[in-house]
Amino acid sequence: MARIKLSFPDDVFIYETQMPVRITDINGANHLGNDALISMLSEARAQFMVKYGVEETGNKDIGIIVTDLATMYQSESFFPEMLRFEVGLMDFNKYGGDFVFRVTKAESGQPVALAKYGFVFFDYQQREVVPIPEQFRSRFG
Repeated sequence: MARIKLSFPDDVFIYETQMPVRITDINGANHLGNDALISMLSEARAQFMVKYGVEETGNKDIGIIVTDLATMYQSESFFPEMLRFEVGLMDFNKYGGDFVFRVTKAESGQPVALAKYGFVFFDYQQREVVPIPEQFRSRFG
């Protein structure tokens, strides 16, 4: 199976937050577990959306759902390191695009991971994918 290789331009990242690696994020190999990193990516995405005033289901029951996830691990991280999460958006299409993430150690800048979440807008009443709302597209597209 081919390895995933992710690469993002520096100028795509428009938001940054930091989170500590908690003791509960450590796995059996004594480093940050992949499940914990995915949860931290979700938290960074949620903070990004709050910062920019985007509600998960705030527009007539239309919200964002994640369609896929790719993560490229670059180094281990350990308790109690502080991680920096940079978040951006790219590769828009009619229905959505990609949230992209760059995770580094806050103190040293050492790369920890690159990741992307594919997303689409979804009408929870009609149970179907819908085009990107114009307000979102004009702000980020």
